[in-house]
Amino acid sequence: MIRDRFNTNVPNLCPALRWKGQFVLSEPDPTVPRSNDGLFWCLHTQTCIGPDGELAEPGNCASNHRACHGTGKCG
Repeated sequence: MIRDRFNTNVPNLCPALRWKGQFVLSEPDPTVPRSNDGLFWCLHTQTCIGPDGELAEPGNCASNHRACHGTGKCG
């Protein structure tokens, strides 16, 4: 499901994953819908592709079985 794919509130989320919402310094307003724009990037590559060539998004970056998880290194 797409909602799960972009959910940033998951255990083991890679600390190198970044998204725009991390840099919005305001209190959540329940009257304003969340953007959930799905724009994610890897701190190590500075692109939407991680060091292992896979998409940098919560659905992929929440597994510590991924070779680059938290390290930026593959293999």
